[in-house]
Amino acid sequence: MPTPTTILARSAAALALAAGLVAGLTACGEGSPVDNIVGGAIDSSVEGLTGTVQQAVEDAADEVLGGAGITTDGTLPESFPAEVPLVEGTVRGGGAGPDGSGWVAQVTVSGADRFAAAQQRLEAAGYTGSGVDSDADSGFGTFTGSQYRVVLTVGTDADGVSTATYVVTPV
Repeated sequence: MPTPTTILARSAAALALAAGLVAGLTACGEGSPVDNIVGGAIDSSVEGLTGTVQQAVEDAADEVLGGAGITTDGTLPESFPAEVPLVEGTVRGGGAGPDGSGWVAQVTVSGADRFAAAQQRLEAAGYTGSGVDSDADSGFGTFTGSQYRVVLTVGTDADGVSTATYVVTPV
């Protein structure tokens, strides 16, 4: 059984990864790995920013989760829990932390209003929501089930692309 310290460490790592994936330019705190990497990304040229941010997220995930891999090739890791139902859309990619410490999935959806559909799928699968907040442009919530905790965000970027991001950790 995981200790409270292990659970706290996993949750902190998952939130750091979520911050990098969702916002791309969100710092987790002064001097943190994500802060330093993202700070460097901001200094990059506008043309190269997308690639730099993606690399920053991958580097941060590797450092924070000790070897996590993130893909953007339209697949999820084989170990992604089947008990976590994803909203309908096109899978962009995902990742897995070492030893089942956590997973990430990103799905392109038709609009930020798809947060409600994602929330309904999780709740129908037995997850209980907390800290849920949404509007026409975005949504955020934490959903806890018997085996996993899911941090779900849905938002639309400057190009009009809406993405649902799931950060999953064991309970």
